[in-house]
Amino acid sequence: MIKTTKWLPFIFIIAACNNNKSADNSKSDNHADHQMVTAHDYCDSVNKGLIAEDTLKGSPHRSAMNTINNNHVHIEYNSPGVKGRTIWGGLVAYDKVWVTGAHSATSVQFSKDVEINGTKIPAGKYAFFTIPGKEKWTLVLNQNYDQHLADEYSETEDLVRVEVVPTQHDMVQRLTYHVNKIDDTKAEIVVNWEKLQVALPFASL
Repeated sequence: MIKTTKWLPFIFIIAACNNNKSADNSKSDNHADHQMVTAHDYCDSVNKGLIAEDTLKGSPHRSAMNTINNNHVHIEYNSPGVKGRTIWGGLVAYDKVWVTGAHSATSVQFSKDVEINGTKIPAGKYAFFTIPGKEKWTLVLNQNYDQHLADEYSETEDLVRVEVVPTQHDMVQRLTYHVNKIDDTKAEIVVNWEKLQVALPFASL
């Protein structure tokens, strides 16, 4: 029998950067400094009995990142699970500002300036919010990244708002972010949860 206390650290490895190096990695702009476990590695480890299968309890802390045109893009978020619940129009209300995660505001950090929907965004760390709708979503980059949920959210601190149409996606049990490279200078921040996906395009300047 596998003892929980022995294998518990491996569960957290799949959710975020290596916690043992969190103090150093939080200040790093080098993608190679971060240690991640791929979905394939995770499934392989579950099948071999090395780690426990995700029970979808809680909202573990996770990271997503990529380097675009020497611009290190780093996202920190908390990842709730579906757990058989109605997500859209249920757990997540329509037409209200949503933290697009859990607990603390989701943060997006750019090491270089970017352009989003024609607006230049200086290098820095920002909060990522969304306003889900039945047919369209509004994606928001806000100056105040250090807040609990959207408790202190103020539209006056928005840097940019982009309206997008969500697309259908295969079931994703945990809220998941990706930074997908499109070409040498362009990429998109992608959010998947349940059977929906939204994406925020940007260009690295």
